[in-house]
Amino acid sequence: MRHLLVWSATAVVTLAGCTRSPQDGPAGVAGRVSTTAPSAESANTRLASSTRHGEWAVVPAGQGDSVRAWVVYPERADRAPVVLVVHEIFGVSNWIRSVADGLAAEGFIAIAPDLLTGKGVPSDSAGEPVRDAATRTIQGLNAQEVDRRLRAVARWGMALPAATDRFGLVGFCWGGSTVFSQAARDPEVDAVVVYYGSSPAATVLQNVRAPVLGLYGANDARVNATIPPADSAMKSMRKTFETRIYEGAGHGFLRQQTGATDGNRLAAEKAWPETIAWFRRYL
Repeated sequence: MRHLLVWSATAVVTLAGCTRSPQDGPAGVAGRVSTTAPSAESANTRLASSTRHGEWAVVPAGQGDSVRAWVVYPERADRAPVVLVVHEIFGVSNWIRSVADGLAAEGFIAIAPDLLTGKGVPSDSAGEPVRDAATRTIQGLNAQEVDRRLRAVARWGMALPAATDRFGLVGFCWGGSTVFSQAARDPEVDAVVVYYGSSPAATVLQNVRAPVLGLYGANDARVNATIPPADSAMKSMRKTFETRIYEGAGHGFLRQQTGATDGNRLAAEKAWPETIAWFRRYL
């Protein structure tokens, strides 16, 4: 059992709470995946129709800092493991919030920390970060600050009364690279899922303890060039790193499931159950 930090100054604003679809069962704790892969096209509808309780929280992150985070709770009678959802270079979009809702439908407490908190990035009319500003700001984020914030949110999450003391990380694009690196920084990470994020160098990978699942589109040579060296390094160190490369899919396939071909949609339909299975196995 880990020593959990309990924060006393947490501000929470409730934004949503909803009824679960009958096929969800008892929060999807076991058995088949009850939700379809969340897409950008379905995000707003999904959030509006969800019956799970979602809220914004402000999490103390040390050094006088705090992080805004979107938290979604599963509908289950027992305590749940925590999964941090690390956003793309676009910040915490409605799609990222729908990913958190999808994880909660499968029995996890899902928390999407806004790593742009306090950086002055404006929001658009849909309540999402303005893309150009978000992209520009994320490229300048300090790795030590990201580490400190992710650790704080993870430990805050595990200290929730409804949570267990196990947590995982899932990230997309920039967030995918971030969670892979975070697995090397934070020894308490229990499981990681990387969506089309570049792999760290072998010198970083030597500190990874958690099992890592990498999910990639075949039409993504820039990112995929980093897979073989990481795979070799992880195998040589007897660490768990499994990869799936989906033919016909490109970068960002889970978000953008529509397109000229069905490659992205088919990849998303395969990747999402793999994600849930990985976290059920290790959390």
